Amino acid sequence: MTNRSTNILLVEDHTALAQTIADHLELAGFTIDFAADGITGLHLAVTNPYDAIVLDVMLPGIDGFEICDKIRKEAKSDVPIIMLTARDQIGDKIKGFDTGADDYLAKPFNPDELIARLQAMIRRHRGEFDSKAMKVGDLVFDLGTMEVTRDKQKLKVSPTGLQILKILMKKSPEVVTKDQLAQQLWGDLIPDSDVLRSHLYILRKTIDKPFDQQLLHTIPGVGLKISDSAD
Repeated sequence: MTNRSTNILLVEDHTALAQTIADHLELAGFTIDFAADGITGLHLAVTNPYDAIVLDVMLPGIDGFEICDKIRKEAKSDVPIIMLTARDQIGDKIKGFDTGADDYLAKPFNPDELIARLQAMIRRHRGEFDSKAMKVGDLVFDLGTMEVTRDKQKLKVSPTGLQILKILMKKSPEVVTKDQLAQQLWGDLIPDSDVLRSHLYILRKTIDKPFDQQLLHTIPGVGLKISDSAD
């Protein structure tokens, strides 16, 4: 990936770790802005354009979950966000994805892995989409506006959730294996299974829970599909 004018916001209160991360990112060609607390990080995130945000969870002032939530809901930004944390529990991952994070990396981590994940997120975010809509039942995904509606109600889907939905709806009613889904989302650098499981949990809650008919189906031992029929 060519990091053309690729600007990253790093929000991390641990000075030594922040310096290490910044050094590696700059060597990879990224331009870095830095914040050591949540309030400064949130201010920078909503007042400057970034290609991605590296966001620690445990921060003074405002924690990473709240920052992520405000970026999505108040600033209405779809900037790719990867969360860094010492926590590695499924509940914390779900909370992070529920507030709008795209990826989740538990400390300690290899800086090269962080760089690879950032590059993958930015590539997906910069991608061009077809200007047509996909439809399964009463679920409609407009690839031009990236707007998802069901029963004419607009749904709030996370950026990674949109990518999952696009893959599944393009294949509908065919089944996509979890390995195929992970490969298309993350390439060769596939995270642990909790990450995909968490994204699917949030997506299912968004597109199915408020409605009578289930569209996202898990086929045991095979994979997943989007269909208005469970058969």
